Amino acid sequence: MAEAASRLTALAEELLGSPLPVRIRAWDGSEAGPPGAPTLVLRHRRALRRLLWRPGELGLARAWVAGEIDFDTDLYEGLDRLAGLLWERDPGTGGGGALGRLTALRDPGLRSAVRELVTLAGPGLPPAPPPEEMRSRTGVLHSPRRDKAAISHHYDVGNDFYELVLGPSMVYSCAYWEEGASLEEAQRAKLDLVCRKLALQPGDRLLDVGCGWGSMVLHAAREYGVQAVGITLSTEQAAYARKRIADAGLTDRVEIRVQDYRHVTDGPYDAVSSIGMAEHVGAARYRDYAAALYGLLKPGGRLLNHQIARRPVGDEEGYRVDAFIDAYVFPDGELAPVGRTVSLLEEAGFEVRDLEAIREHYARTLRRWVANLEAGWTDAVRLTSPGRARVWRLYMAASALSFERNRIGVNQVLAVRTSGSGDAGLPLRSRDWRS
Repeated sequence: MAEAASRLTALAEELLGSPLPVRIRAWDGSEAGPPGAPTLVLRHRRALRRLLWRPGELGLARAWVAGEIDFDTDLYEGLDRLAGLLWERDPGTGGGGALGRLTALRDPGLRSAVRELVTLAGPGLPPAPPPEEMRSRTGVLHSPRRDKAAISHHYDVGNDFYELVLGPSMVYSCAYWEEGASLEEAQRAKLDLVCRKLALQPGDRLLDVGCGWGSMVLHAAREYGVQAVGITLSTEQAAYARKRIADAGLTDRVEIRVQDYRHVTDGPYDAVSSIGMAEHVGAARYRDYAAALYGLLKPGGRLLNHQIARRPVGDEEGYRVDAFIDAYVFPDGELAPVGRTVSLLEEAGFEVRDLEAIREHYARTLRRWVANLEAGWTDAVRLTSPGRARVWRLYMAASALSFERNRIGVNQVLAVRTSGSGDAGLPLRSRDWRS
């Protein structure tokens, strides 16, 4: 097994058909690869077995979550070097990057390399996936029951853990930055931006769909005097939000429900905010989602839909959710191009009045969350598990790079249920949201 790193580097380049952009340090202490490049550390041969049994992104992700691989340098630099192997997609296809070639390990021309890789990996059955992976999924995709289980997987991992990552604002969506702002200031600016776009007035009824830990409804009730209802599928979020509301003395103006948006029947509302929730709805249900929110608004009522978007691909039917994200982060989550979202909102009857792209703001937000996680790493591991902490570190850092490289974006869409006369209830001239 001497010089395992050199053998691995040569095999990887043969299998992938391209030079490795990182160095490798193997379990035997050997190193090989481009001098000065970020070093990918393989702590255990078991990581190779994961790749052999599940070639591609998911096998590599399982090795990461299990602690069998890591970078010994800046995580962003390492992931940036590996982007072409992991997440870059060929134009017009739904496939992954160069690691997708590993799914063709039966290629006769590669059999010799595969046999040597099997020897390096050592004997053994496929390792069990780390327990942080969501594997048991029952029921119809995006049915209320299955959606609740998926939400619980991601959000019911401990409010103390989320406090560590998100900070005092407890807002789990893109902040709105100015130079020199703190994370808390930028999150407050985002909440206020949403309230201004919705033109909230004292006494208005606001529905916040996917209310999280209650930050939006608290801000709207305290600063704009609304009567607010927040709904979530997470019991832990709801309990936390209710306590915050009680502590703020706002129980007479804010209600938190554990409720699916499909089951809300007490409209009409003056305004609806949906911030970072629509990614969970799914393409097959998005028309229903848009129609439900439209039906809950009074004529002239406004919707602010804040949603992550992916870049379009040539063959939309071939689009696939990233395997790591689906297994470990947002089970059953789906991203759509912003044009598709706007079209479906319009089909539901909405008039789209404003769209603001804030992609760069999410990259900065995610880097702050990663910094919080790294600074509190020991506590994060104690509050959840080593695997869960590694899931979050990888997902947030990789997502920050995806926003920076324009692989994904995030948009705020303001839409109105116009009255029968066609009056949208908005000023004749556009407003400056930043004022």
